[in-house]
Amino acid sequence: MLSTAPFVNNSASSVTTDTISVVVPIYNEVESLPHLITAIADVMQANNYIYEIVCVDDGSRDGSTALLQKLAEERDDLRAIVLRRNYGQTPAMAAGFENAAGEVVISLDADLQNDPADIPNLLIKMDEGYDLVSGWRKDRQDNKWTRLIPSKIANLLIGRVTKVTLHDYGCSLKAYRSELLADINLYGELHRFIPALASIEGARIAEIPVRHHARQFGNSKYGLDRTFRVLLDLLTVWFIRKFLTRPMHAFGYLGLLMMSLGTMLGLYLSSLKVFLGQSIGDRPLLVLVAILFLAGLQLFGFGLLGELLMRTYHESQGRPIYRIRSIFGTSKYFKQDP
Repeated sequence: MLSTAPFVNNSASSVTTDTISVVVPIYNEVESLPHLITAIADVMQANNYIYEIVCVDDGSRDGSTALLQKLAEERDDLRAIVLRRNYGQTPAMAAGFENAAGEVVISLDADLQNDPADIPNLLIKMDEGYDLVSGWRKDRQDNKWTRLIPSKIANLLIGRVTKVTLHDYGCSLKAYRSELLADINLYGELHRFIPALASIEGARIAEIPVRHHARQFGNSKYGLDRTFRVLLDLLTVWFIRKFLTRPMHAFGYLGLLMMSLGTMLGLYLSSLKVFLGQSIGDRPLLVLVAILFLAGLQLFGFGLLGELLMRTYHESQGRPIYRIRSIFGTSKYFKQDP
């Protein structure tokens, strides 16, 4: 269960004066929503924070959309962003981040497993000069075999690959500076790699233990297929971190190696033909020469162009990875666009 009393920050030196946006991606969480929004508001009001709650409905089909619209019309601290269909957690979080008005953005899940009472602790840590503070579910209330062990392996692997060591990459409860989020573009399942992407931008990152509760309502949205998608995105993050500003170092080394090997084998075959008069047209080695040389050229060409075209498609044209159907509610705490 969530904390029965909201955390009250009594340290005057640590009380933030920043405006805060709490971003919550939602997919089929109609039973959890009223409890979650009340818990968030209680914590924010108890600490006298200037805040808004931004809920992003990612194509829910269980009545969450109608409930969000009703709550947004009744409350003056809630905005509900309804996406056209189910895009996934990363696009839903991107929609929330891009529509958040606060100087600090807090993200958390809608299933009541993250505790809003930990938000002040994140903000206190952020006041020490950090750009991103990540939660660590030190005492997780999940199934050991289906969630805990795979998560530990994933965290170890991600830390090794990205060189950003955290205990819990998968914890959605995080605090960000809004200017940091403005520099980060999310695709695929990259929301869990935000600390690694932030590190590329030179962010100062910290991690603190947070509470974790067993799921009270509904079912988990995570499946085995998500693991494979995360692994593929991990390769993307590794490439971005290592070769973003020098992509030819990735494709060039291997391409050069393959073309060099193909050239040497080609010279060998040519010497057999020219100096020894041997026939080389029926030799499999000739086919290998052609394959190595062409594959090397392709590594220089298609791979590099494909990566650059993908980034151009999403970034240069400003094309989003989601579409908003409607927005309900306004926040009395923030100036709204005309």
